[in-house]
Amino acid sequence: MRMEFFTISLLNGISYGLLLFMLSSGLTLIFSMMGVLNFAHASFYMLGAYFAYSTTQLVGYWPALFVAPLLVGALGAGFERACLRRVHKFGHVPELLITFGLSFIVLEMVQLVWGTSSVDYRVPALLSGPLFTLYGTQFPMYRGFMMLVALLMLVAIWLLLTRTRIGLVIQAALTHPETVEALGHNVPRVFMLVFGGGAALAGLAGVIGGNAFVTEPGMAATVGSVIFVVVVVGGMGSLAGAFVASLAIGIIQTFAVGIDASLMGAAQSAGLGITPSTFGYPLWKLKISQIAPILPYLFLVLILVFRPKGLLGTREG
Repeated sequence: MRMEFFTISLLNGISYGLLLFMLSSGLTLIFSMMGVLNFAHASFYMLGAYFAYSTTQLVGYWPALFVAPLLVGALGAGFERACLRRVHKFGHVPELLITFGLSFIVLEMVQLVWGTSSVDYRVPALLSGPLFTLYGTQFPMYRGFMMLVALLMLVAIWLLLTRTRIGLVIQAALTHPETVEALGHNVPRVFMLVFGGGAALAGLAGVIGGNAFVTEPGMAATVGSVIFVVVVVGGMGSLAGAFVASLAIGIIQTFAVGIDASLMGAAQSAGLGITPSTFGYPLWKLKISQIAPILPYLFLVLILVFRPKGLLGTREG
């Protein structure tokens, strides 16, 4: 029974962590290339799910897998061109405020177009069955598909940034924009494409995650804070750090949700001399599964205290 719980929880944790990475990778790219912390990133994730839902209704899921991220990427690029670029010269605070405002605009538009309740965005029939059965428990085929898409996306980003001329121009535009412009490259256009690409990655995560969980107007708020935790824990601007942090948070949170033991029981099993009278609050009644939602933020606090630059980051804050 313990082996079954461990194996299934590990697989579920990895699949959830890879979804978090799909979300956080776009935000990490935008920050590392442009220095912009995009507060509307989770809203692009939500738009990806809703665009995929509408596209699926018209032409099916597989076209939606490509169409929805492209639409979200185009909106992101348009926002950077029309709005973000105009305030970039005034510093980080105006950038934060304008992306924060965009998140509210997107939320209101989603509610106006698709309503305030959840939509019936389902997993495609081809991927709705079990992928395999382990210890009598079926592992969904769609979770395996999520993991595959996330890994392919990771490889594609790495190859783009390290093995192509476009990637070299993008990286050079961040550190030496004047030199890149002198070589005939349009640096503002490069930044626009980077922002649009980051938004498209969030849209792809919405296509994949919207039907695996639920597509409703509150979905951006649900994951928004968690992806910022991932980016900070991994290290600001570090794609490898975001990958490690996503997996760590996904696995830890998934295991915590499945553990029904109390904190007191876990502490006593670990040999800690703690009794119900140790704390004023009846800690012995609190179960580990109940504190699962706050574990990422506890992880964030510990990282900021003991390693402010993050797990694989090179700069602090």
